Amino acid sequence: MARLELSRSQILCFRQNAGSLDQRLPAGTKSLRLAAWAGLQDSSPRAALLSIHARVEDTGSTCWEHPSLVQLWGPRFSDYVVAAKDIAVFSLGRLPEDARRRARAHDTASRLHAFLDGRRMPFGQAGRELRVPHNSLRYAAPTGTVLMRWDGARQPVIWSVPPPEMEPRQARLELARRYLHVFGPATSGSFARWAGIGKAQASAAFGSLADTLIPSRTPVGDAWILADDEAAFRGARSRAAAPARFLPSGDAYFLLWGADREILVPEAMRRTELWTTRVWPGALLVGGEIAGVWRRSAAEVLIDAWRRLSRSEWEAVEAEAAALPLPGLNGPIVVRRSV
Repeated sequence: MARLELSRSQILCFRQNAGSLDQRLPAGTKSLRLAAWAGLQDSSPRAALLSIHARVEDTGSTCWEHPSLVQLWGPRFSDYVVAAKDIAVFSLGRLPEDARRRARAHDTASRLHAFLDGRRMPFGQAGRELRVPHNSLRYAAPTGTVLMRWDGARQPVIWSVPPPEMEPRQARLELARRYLHVFGPATSGSFARWAGIGKAQASAAFGSLADTLIPSRTPVGDAWILADDEAAFRGARSRAAAPARFLPSGDAYFLLWGADREILVPEAMRRTELWTTRVWPGALLVGGEIAGVWRRSAAEVLIDAWRRLSRSEWEAVEAEAAALPLPGLNGPIVVRRSV
């Protein structure tokens, strides 16, 4: 099959549309699930909330606690907010194939289930009472039986739930499909890194999906897209971009590694400013391009723009900042421009 030639602009337009960043979705449970189609990383306090706000209309400060959403240790054992209907995808989809590691996951989950006995408990306390390093309790997450709640201030509170009714292989294939839809074009190697699974597992998943994939050529190499997404890629250039969006640290739009980062941010110096060696800043999306980075301290948002923004662009940025659903603020949000 001939490879589909995809330009940088086609890829960016498709990803913004697939990620609901070009036009916000109407408020509602269905939209929350779509916003979390590839999960919402929440490793920085309330990052998931800001990711929802960038994608869904009328997002309030407690939207991340909607009954249709749950928190768990998802890809790379990071804190994720996902739709409750998708627990199996983001847990069993990452269950190791290796017998020893899979046994460790199930053993940790069984011990934790027996110990908690229906209780909810800070995971540090659970680790102490089980006499194991509390971070080792994360290994139970791929069984789909451990949920958590982290409010950004204290330790996560964990509890045990019944196992999801889905075969791990099917969950992994669905996780791969979602990755391809939100991050495509993609490779099995990039999927392995994002999901935090072995390269052999990722390669096997792509192999099983082979009949539903189309080979593509991108500015940074060969990759794959879902056949169902081909028409959307071909028509991607015609879509209008959103005036401005504030994307939090770890947002799915720039949760990339290696050559994939070059498509999003061509300038090497700017890539070091966005993907730092410590906690990443947020990304400022203006007119379909990342135009700078941002950080927040209380009600102050500091913006480091990478180019001169027009008056209308700054007005769009300031309006977007003013609408951020930040909890606990006593006054309006103030935008500062880094010099």
